[in-house]
Amino acid sequence: MEQRKTKRIKTIGEFHRLRGLAQPEHPLISVVDYNNVQRPANIGETNWVLDFYQVSIKRGMNAKMVYGQQQYDFDGGIMFFVSPNQVFRIEPDKGAVEKKSGWMLLIHPDFFWNTPLANTIKRYDFFDYSVSEALFLSDKEEQTLDHIIENIKQEYQANIDKFSKQIIITQIESLLGYADRFYNRQFITREKSNHQILGRLEELLSDYFNSDNLTSKGLPTVQHIADTLHVSPKYLSSLLKVLTGQSTQQHIHDKLIAKAKEKLSTTQLSVSEIAYELGFEHVQSFSKLFKAKTHISPVEFRQSFN
Repeated sequence: MEQRKTKRIKTIGEFHRLRGLAQPEHPLISVVDYNNVQRPANIGETNWVLDFYQVSIKRGMNAKMVYGQQQYDFDGGIMFFVSPNQVFRIEPDKGAVEKKSGWMLLIHPDFFWNTPLANTIKRYDFFDYSVSEALFLSDKEEQTLDHIIENIKQEYQANIDKFSKQIIITQIESLLGYADRFYNRQFITREKSNHQILGRLEELLSDYFNSDNLTSKGLPTVQHIADTLHVSPKYLSSLLKVLTGQSTQQHIHDKLIAKAKEKLSTTQLSVSEIAYELGFEHVQSFSKLFKAKTHISPVEFRQSFN
């Protein structure tokens, strides 16, 4: 198979040129009408990397976006987040007629320089777990975000003064705050899909703890669990926090303690032997975790059955 080339777009001006758009009115921030974006005929043959943030709502794209290990259909309208240095690819449906609409907000990291958002933008998980879950909006939610985007556009199109940047930053913070709220809503309302992930997690942990993996490989890592479930670690932990109030690591530890209790109550193995079978090199580490979770030592737990 021929390896796809990777194209890095370094500036918002370069993005505008490559997509057949007029030069941006501001070098570090731009709102683009998606209907005006032109795609190269060979766009599917290239992996793309941006040196800036892209927040977008796209409808009727008649294409799929390959992002991380996931593939998304953009025939409907969904919101999507791309961070600098993340790789994605567009695979158009060549036989379909596009009736695309929506917008893109492009923001170069330099625009955040000397503002709190330069650091706080990193706390928004969707710039990471969007590789596994795009945001599906209600009409009312979309109207809220459209209004903010219009405010941003009007502000940078007006005469730039000493207040402009802070006003735009405030609007971006509002946009991200609403997106955060809507993602949290999505975790709750898409209950069937989310609980399917939870069920697969429980099945995965049960299979792992009932095999010889603990002895040979040790405790499963959060990264291993997330990779197996085809989601990102941040997305999985955020989902579990909403559904169960616990992180992925806490779920792993709970399964471990349940297995330890089973061995302590149904076998004659020593605490050291149980610790070894559960993947611990040192019995002290096992005993410390067990007591932290149950408030009694493994020996005290075993004695409670005598």
